Amino acid sequence: MQLLFDLMDALGPSGHEQAVRSIIAKEIKHYVDELMIDKFGNLIAHKKGKGQRIMLAAHMDEIGLMVSHIKDNGQISFVALGGIEPLTLIGEQVKIIGEKNILWGVITTEDIHADYEVKKLPVMGDLYVDTGLSKSGLVEHGVHEGAFMVPFNEAVYLGSKEIVSGKACDDRIGCYSLIELIKRMHGKKTDDLYFVFTVQEEIGLYGAGIAAYRLDPDWGIAVETTSAEDCEERYPSRIMGCGPTLILKDAEIISNKCLNNVIRKLSHENKIPLQLRVEDVGTTDATKIMLSKGGIPSTVISVAVRNIHSTVSIVSINDINNQIRILELLLKNPPKVCEV
Repeated sequence: MQLLFDLMDALGPSGHEQAVRSIIAKEIKHYVDELMIDKFGNLIAHKKGKGQRIMLAAHMDEIGLMVSHIKDNGQISFVALGGIEPLTLIGEQVKIIGEKNILWGVITTEDIHADYEVKKLPVMGDLYVDTGLSKSGLVEHGVHEGAFMVPFNEAVYLGSKEIVSGKACDDRIGCYSLIELIKRMHGKKTDDLYFVFTVQEEIGLYGAGIAAYRLDPDWGIAVETTSAEDCEERYPSRIMGCGPTLILKDAEIISNKCLNNVIRKLSHENKIPLQLRVEDVGTTDATKIMLSKGGIPSTVISVAVRNIHSTVSIVSINDINNQIRILELLLKNPPKVCEV
């Protein structure tokens, strides 16, 4: 699991995915026929084969922050890159990516700073980062408006070696699954496979749309994570440890029925636990793949993650391994996908 930990700990907010891309490229370069970086920053790994062009996508970027203003006393105001609940940020340490150095800071509010009673939940505009430096000190380290920041907790095991916690599970888990899948498919006869590690998913699914337009695959899959809802007593769903989740519908798309049926059959025949999910919130890179050019059949295989958009996400290693198993079986005998 060291590779997964390295991916989770790498700093890769939307628009600044270089560190993650370097780890992935180094890990897979000997297992694919072509490795390229497009103009937008997507990493595209091509395993040549005969038959269909198949695209599997996992996004490299994570939720993050960007410096919007620095006061003379050094208080750093920021905006969110992606969907972040302000409550999860209070008291968090952040890594600030300066032009010269990476600095540590702490997210706080004026009330917490001065030990006043907090009478209302803070909004994003109430939060700021404190490094202990003045504005001039920050400038010396190359920190200015537009600098990227990442709330940070190191990846760790929790109660057992089967449970991992840390930041960026969304979607370094998908990146890890694709890397392992590339290694498993090495040396095997396959269709024409494109493994795409996309950028800027968290702020608009931009990388996937660009890659799908360029590659024009016959069908595609977003290899993702989804929010676990196993805390709900009445209607628990997407339960951590009960297998990957096949997303049948989200806020933007109805995923391809042919692909879904094949995946469900593979799961049943190989006794791989699989959860089904119909939802009306959120979406993934599969949306941009599906809506590219004349339309590309697509679906989503996710891993359920607790506290998904925070630095203390929780995930089951067994779910990740089963996500990889299903994808491996699918690529060994890929279906001819119909339109609906």
